[in-house]
Amino acid sequence: MTVESTAGRRPRRAPAKRTGARKPKQPVQPAAPDQPELVQLLTPEGKRVEHPEYSVDLTPDELRGLYRDMVLTRRFDAEATSLQRQGELGLWASLLGQEAAQIGSGRALRDDDYVFPTYREHGVAWCRGVDPTNLLGMFRGVNNGGWDPNSNNFHLYTIVIGSQALHATGYAMGVAKDGADSAVIAYFGDGASSQGDVAEAFTFSAVYNAPVVFFCQNNQWAISEPTEKQTRVPLYRRAAGYGFPGVRVDGNDVLACLAVTRAALERARSGQGPTLVEAFTYRMGAHTTSDDPTRYRRDAEREEWEAKDPIQRLRAHLEAESVIDADFLAALEEESETLGRRVRESIRLMPDPPPTAIFENIYADGHALVDEERAQFAAYQASFAEEGH
Repeated sequence: MTVESTAGRRPRRAPAKRTGARKPKQPVQPAAPDQPELVQLLTPEGKRVEHPEYSVDLTPDELRGLYRDMVLTRRFDAEATSLQRQGELGLWASLLGQEAAQIGSGRALRDDDYVFPTYREHGVAWCRGVDPTNLLGMFRGVNNGGWDPNSNNFHLYTIVIGSQALHATGYAMGVAKDGADSAVIAYFGDGASSQGDVAEAFTFSAVYNAPVVFFCQNNQWAISEPTEKQTRVPLYRRAAGYGFPGVRVDGNDVLACLAVTRAALERARSGQGPTLVEAFTYRMGAHTTSDDPTRYRRDAEREEWEAKDPIQRLRAHLEAESVIDADFLAALEEESETLGRRVRESIRLMPDPPPTAIFENIYADGHALVDEERAQFAAYQASFAEEGH
């Protein structure tokens, strides 16, 4: 009988005895990264600070304009939330707390730049000259958008999460091929950054050097999912893997948001390709009016961010620099109330669309199946009139 050599082999270990339930696996803890840089030009206390790469030099009128933009946008947003609670809107997505990110980036745009928003960019819409009442039609269910995108270079709101990043990339590629020197900006949230559409947009924009800025409003919560459940690195660092720069800006600092977005847009216009801007901010209210944030986040967290309120921050700075006074604030308060009344009055005057409108704007040249379905629906409606209803 041949005996096989066991030299060099590891001795077998006796199987471990089971002593009860298995111990759960501990999650792998990522190495603590260095504190990511946060571009900031205005501290939470309203103190002006400098940054080595980004700066703005604004006139008193421009500073007052930014403050007015944020105050009126918040007033409109609050009115829309109240209208939904009163049954006038089916749903509303509030921007409360994100005014600086939207107004700062919105005011960095040129008229010939093109915007692809999500469904929360009410402040950007304001900057693009879209009448606030036009934003309410879709949420009331009386139209498919409420404005002509080409009139203001502001696309219709996008409900499908992340798809607008691809739309913006394709549009930007077309802009480049046309030889124009304008730029494109796509807005999305931290939750959308986990979508495949956004990853594909990053790939295409980098490969084709598209003149697009990806503006991610990281408001810390994708509905009830915190950011740390979506990524192990700060969101802006994802850009490096695709071959273009990313920058994190204080999303509650309107001056920093303006400076960073302006630089990213200029970079795109000059043929240097895309940039990812992560505006580090906070959603003070619910994800939408169908959400209850008290079920998944602590009151202390909100209170911490309330101390960083973007409007109060700028107001503190303007008051310290004597850029605004009591007369300015009183006039703005009156303008704010006038806007609220106009929104309340206009929403109730919006006409209901004809029932057959659902069949319009599906195909540019019509379609036999749609025509057939329209006729069937019209006959169904007519049957109620014949019965005397």
